[in-house]
Amino acid sequence: MSISSAAWLPDTFLAVIRDAMPESLSMASFIAACQRPLRRSLRVNTLKISVADFLTLVAPLGWQLAPIPWCPEGFWVTTGDDDNGLPLGSYAEHLSGLYYIQEASSMLPVSALFDGIPAPERIMDMAAAPGSKTTQLAARMENRGMILANEYAASRVKVLHANISRCGIANVALTHFDGRVFGAALPETFDAILLDAPCSGEGVVRKDPDALRNWSPESNQQIADTQRELIDSAFHALKPGGTLVYSTCTLNQQENQQICHWLLAQYPGAVEIVPLTGLFPGASDALTPDGFLHVFPQIYDCEGFFVARLRKTAAVPPLPAPRFKAGNFPFTPLSARESSDLAGQAARVGLTWGDNARLWRRDKELWLFPEAAGPLFGKVRFSRIGVKLAEQHNKGYRWQHEAVIALARGDGDNAFALTPAQAEEWYRGRDIYPDTAPQHDEVVVTFQQQPIGLAKKVGSRLKNSYPRELVRDGKLFAADH
Repeated sequence: MSISSAAWLPDTFLAVIRDAMPESLSMASFIAACQRPLRRSLRVNTLKISVADFLTLVAPLGWQLAPIPWCPEGFWVTTGDDDNGLPLGSYAEHLSGLYYIQEASSMLPVSALFDGIPAPERIMDMAAAPGSKTTQLAARMENRGMILANEYAASRVKVLHANISRCGIANVALTHFDGRVFGAALPETFDAILLDAPCSGEGVVRKDPDALRNWSPESNQQIADTQRELIDSAFHALKPGGTLVYSTCTLNQQENQQICHWLLAQYPGAVEIVPLTGLFPGASDALTPDGFLHVFPQIYDCEGFFVARLRKTAAVPPLPAPRFKAGNFPFTPLSARESSDLAGQAARVGLTWGDNARLWRRDKELWLFPEAAGPLFGKVRFSRIGVKLAEQHNKGYRWQHEAVIALARGDGDNAFALTPAQAEEWYRGRDIYPDTAPQHDEVVVTFQQQPIGLAKKVGSRLKNSYPRELVRDGKLFAADH
């Protein structure tokens, strides 16, 4: 090791990069980029707020926001004043789902998927946690259609759901499987699939200086073996005519270009590369001769990344039937009359939804499922679908926090606006004592015109219903608003 820096860059790794990098880039510029701190970036959640309104809202904070060329909702952000010790995740705008903290290059796959194609009705995000791309997909779909968001690691499913809920997303169904099952279990089901594949993570050393401590060519080979099986599964689950975006946050060709060329060789005449030439101004700086984007960190001053867009041009022979059983589907649909009655009661507390969702029951639980998910019921086992609307009890319904975030409006008849200090108390799980009590017994509490929870009036206080697992400690935003 001749590199004296925080980033661990083994000589064997640098040799691989030297072979993978185009002649127009220098090894010196690559090493220098790996030493620089990673620029922070965020993506505005357009399910909650427009980009223009967001920029107006945060203008008093004095943030410096630089547009990310490949994502109209994405910005590099400098908060200034050393953040006053406040992380981006502790601002009110983040807690209420107005933005998602997402590395700039990881916004590329979803931009590539939606570039020049009609809005897909049914998408799979095959390796979804922690949710940056799932939430980006949902915003681009405007909560219509459905997304099957799969995560193999059980420990990450909870984080994935929390991010989906915070962003007010209603069209996602979560699964917890090895992604290699989907080609057999759901053949030719999806209009588009995003496979952000597990990889060796060579592109993330700016964020994690020790990312390559366990790096080896042998490990890369093992990872590539898994990636081929995953892309094969994804290809079988894709409808003919559908779009498959394959991406990684690594840099070697073995896990990137070679995976895509393997798929082309496996299914000649059934798959083609769709070049990313015109995805954004400056895309040519990272374009490979094949039309892939191979983003080395010095090109756009971001993490290293790889993105390929493929199209399935013909059906292929199906895979053997899956070995697992989906089990009984434990939900029953509500009748038209029951649905109408429940929708009316929900509307009285400010919860409304469109005709692309359907009501289902499991025991005392009422759920709102995306209609486009219906054909998948009984074929795979779901960890969670759509939004849990309510729990029924003797005196009516207990409306759920995630339903309020996804379905309530910040300006409804029973909306009750909190001051910054009150909103901070709300996120700390404490009851609110307003100077003037609201007229309604049950109110949607709001901050910055965004719903942040449901509260019942008990005497002179508003009883806090913020979920215990979301309650925040430490410094929050009030001093900055």
